[in-house]
Amino acid sequence: MNILVYLEHWDGKFKKSTFELVSYAAAIAKQFQSNVYGIVLGNAETNEIEQLSKYGLENIIHIQNDVFKVLDNQLFTDVISQTVEFVNAKCIIFAHNNTGKALASRLSAKLKAGLVSGVVALPESKSPFIIRKKLFTGKATAQVKVNTEKCVLTLSQNAYGVYENSVAINKINADIKINAELCKTNLKEVQKFTAKVLLTDAEIVVSGGRGLKGPENWHVIEELADVLGAATACTRPVSDEGWRPHHEHVGQTGKIVAPMLYFACGISGAIQHVAGISSSKYIIAINKDAEAPIFEAADYGIVGDVMQVLPELTKKIKEFKK
Repeated sequence: MNILVYLEHWDGKFKKSTFELVSYAAAIAKQFQSNVYGIVLGNAETNEIEQLSKYGLENIIHIQNDVFKVLDNQLFTDVISQTVEFVNAKCIIFAHNNTGKALASRLSAKLKAGLVSGVVALPESKSPFIIRKKLFTGKATAQVKVNTEKCVLTLSQNAYGVYENSVAINKINADIKINAELCKTNLKEVQKFTAKVLLTDAEIVVSGGRGLKGPENWHVIEELADVLGAATACTRPVSDEGWRPHHEHVGQTGKIVAPMLYFACGISGAIQHVAGISSSKYIIAINKDAEAPIFEAADYGIVGDVMQVLPELTKKIKEFKK
């Protein structure tokens, strides 16, 4: 059962989530004694592609064309489906992000393949193909059996991890037809937000809610984020009230984040917010209400006033780093 993994890049570079995807695909290939292939669309840098071999990617198909500068679901799905047939892949894996979810659903329909989104573990068996996924914003998991010959998966971030497994990478020239007429997406404008640490890329996120009581108290969030080299975030009510900009809003209707460490400060833990942070590796909740729902989602909890806890925490971290 050959494995094909779609490798998304950003301005020619790969992020940690891509390396996790390769690690996961390589583990499945080893489990089922099959081959793993990767597909890269667009102008990814050569040295970046070579980095993928460190995590177990044996074969790479790199299709370069200016038409791939803009993500178009229909065009990308067509090219990936051709690649599936070219390498005889039975399992196709995407990241569980906006791009992956959009392409996986289209590819599943095109190939008439079973789709399992948000998987959190390696397959439990090959025939039948059974795998575990998360449900209810990560509050539960379910075993899913795929009844089709091919299966399409999206891997939840931080569900597997990044593991080095250096192999020799084989670059394959595939006979893939690019139908540029399928591309209906036109890019009119690009707006880039620059900050010390971008929220979606951050390994550590310090987030605040209405427990901060007002924008004048946000300095305790920023000071902790600064000493940790973290990004700052907030809940929807905070951004709606104008305390913080909307691009910092994390949750079901905002940005979905998956850092290694997420600080939820003065956040009650509404299900919409938890949905946006459930893929975080570790969640630390700080709230003076011991009954706050956020503690149910947290790995560690501190019951206390954020205005007292955060300055003391920042102070201790500074002392530790000296």
